Amino acid sequence: MDALRAAVPACLLWGFVLSGCVRSVPSAREAGGGEEIALWEDRRSLAGGRLVELAAKGSVPVRVRALRALARIQEPSTVEAVLAGLGAAEVPVRDEAAFAAGVLALSWEPLTDAEKARMTEALLAAEGSEKDEGVRRTLLESLGKLATPGAVKRLTERFSEGNPEVAGRVAVALGVAARRGASLAEVPLERAAVLLQSGQPEASRFGGAYLLASAKRFEGLGMLRRCLGDEAPDVRALCAKGLGDVGGPEDAAVVGRLLGDEVPRVAAEASRALAKLASRCSGDCTPLDELRALTSQVGRVARGDSAAGHALLALAQQGLPEAGRPVLVALRRALQEATPGAASEVASGDLMNLDCRLAAALDRQTGALDEAPRCGGGWVRAVRRLSLGLREVAQSKGRGGASSAVQYLSYPDTRVRLAALDAVASRPVPEAAGPVRALLEGEDLVEAAAAASTAGKLKDAEALPLVRALAERVPGEPDMAGPVAEGLVALAGKDAEPVLRKWLEHPHANVRRVAAESLSGLTGQPVRAAHVESPDNARRPEPAPVGSTLTFRTNKGDFTVALDAEAPLTSGNLVALARGGYFRGITFHRVVPDFVAQGGDPRGDGEGGPGYSIRCEITRRPYGRAVLGMALSGKDTGGSQFFFTYSPQPHLDGRYTAFGEVTRGMEVVDRLLEGDTIQEVEVSP
Repeated sequence: MDALRAAVPACLLWGFVLSGCVRSVPSAREAGGGEEIALWEDRRSLAGGRLVELAAKGSVPVRVRALRALARIQEPSTVEAVLAGLGAAEVPVRDEAAFAAGVLALSWEPLTDAEKARMTEALLAAEGSEKDEGVRRTLLESLGKLATPGAVKRLTERFSEGNPEVAGRVAVALGVAARRGASLAEVPLERAAVLLQSGQPEASRFGGAYLLASAKRFEGLGMLRRCLGDEAPDVRALCAKGLGDVGGPEDAAVVGRLLGDEVPRVAAEASRALAKLASRCSGDCTPLDELRALTSQVGRVARGDSAAGHALLALAQQGLPEAGRPVLVALRRALQEATPGAASEVASGDLMNLDCRLAAALDRQTGALDEAPRCGGGWVRAVRRLSLGLREVAQSKGRGGASSAVQYLSYPDTRVRLAALDAVASRPVPEAAGPVRALLEGEDLVEAAAAASTAGKLKDAEALPLVRALAERVPGEPDMAGPVAEGLVALAGKDAEPVLRKWLEHPHANVRRVAAESLSGLTGQPVRAAHVESPDNARRPEPAPVGSTLTFRTNKGDFTVALDAEAPLTSGNLVALARGGYFRGITFHRVVPDFVAQGGDPRGDGEGGPGYSIRCEITRRPYGRAVLGMALSGKDTGGSQFFFTYSPQPHLDGRYTAFGEVTRGMEVVDRLLEGDTIQEVEVSP
């Protein structure tokens, strides 16, 4: 599952046009300038070469707008047109071309080796001759996104020679490259020590910490230990994260001090790091001793400080080795004992939701659903208890298969059945084949598609006709494509090729991507889908009025978000949903401390959407703290799921549409835990 996955909805979900789905699109003659380009962009149209022409000549604003459109369309055949902009005489054009190159480097449809080599060559040449510092900064960021050996080599050179301010930005670019799989073995990490000095700007110190945390090299241990005391919470959190990856049990005492940090995301990273350190213990385990201090956070949650629960949530999500079972049991006991005297019903609910999270972590240790069904003291619904436990069982490294999950494949609620499918798929057992086949014929198409993938993992040949039948429905149900393709390839092998080749020309970008990836695996040769414009009936939201804000009213309080004019359709989509009452009663189904809080799914399990998809509108807004982003599961798959960042996340820049920022009430977002409810979203003006 992608880190920020949303369901893949589409306008033609049931083979006919949904109400409000069709919008008249003016022809090129009826529109002019930027409006004309915006329409082509929305249609994912190259306008017979006109868009590429406008990126190459015309006024500066038109060229810049055309390059932004090419970045958003992400058609690999336009790489040369984007790279040509790097040589423009005008600074804004070169800067936009550099940004567009970075977005193309992150394309959901991977570039070929030849395209990466050409892009590397062009970016290196442009960076080597660029005189404008702003453009040069964009070029360096794009080299990090490209993450080729040549790109990393140039970034390493600039990291070694630049002043601390430049080196800090390059350090972030190197960290992004590492997140994309690049080796940083040749990067001189000792340079990060200069960036981390107390007199340096916070941005430089953040860059040094981000590089160390991303590089995961033992040479950085000393610097990571020292920067745990940095005055900036984002730096402290990164250093704790880095120690969790490369440190040893001997680092537990210094990391443990951060469990009491006044900033919740720092305490959460310390908790997560200690859990990682505990997995490397043999014999006595100091990290486990330190984690017992989390009982103090239980008291804070009981008094109404929900944000203190992030450290407990981070521990539960990370999990502990079997030696840590007494710690999880002790924390559960503390939660249960604190609940009767909690300051409010909200606090009691928080305590018991965390109890279920820890119970599920215990079930992950054994690989059997045992503790989660009995957690929550009556405060947590059975559907949530079972779903949590089954999804943790799916992650278990315990012995044997997931036999205990089979009975839940026939549970009345689809969220539980989906979680049971996860468990069975991760640890297949023969007795699951029959119940999985039954789900292939169910009315819930998300569930049927997941069952197709699971049938493939079970190697159930009897399920093949049912999987083939689902594959025939994919053209009208694009959100099924990924899991159905997995099942079809697993069961039909080469015989799946004709069906997948038909998908290569589907109007939905994500169906084409799935087909290309599946065929590449089947044939052993890279396969690329044709460029296809969006159909006339693709949904096009009304743009949000400039200056629009959304006020989220939740059970934890209210917060306000200012929407970006740079992403008018994405913003307009959320405005329209809010005005229609769509978000009323929907939960934040996913909260990952020090990363994101994600909501907007009417199903509540991460698989739902509004029944249509919108196109991506990548903006230049970086993912700092408190940024609003659109959750995706592939190109142009946005719908109703969104997320808020708890801390800077540079690796999301240029890949997920950033379209707003929390301007009031971020402390409320900090208090969110899984299951918290949106009561209303109000639009202004």
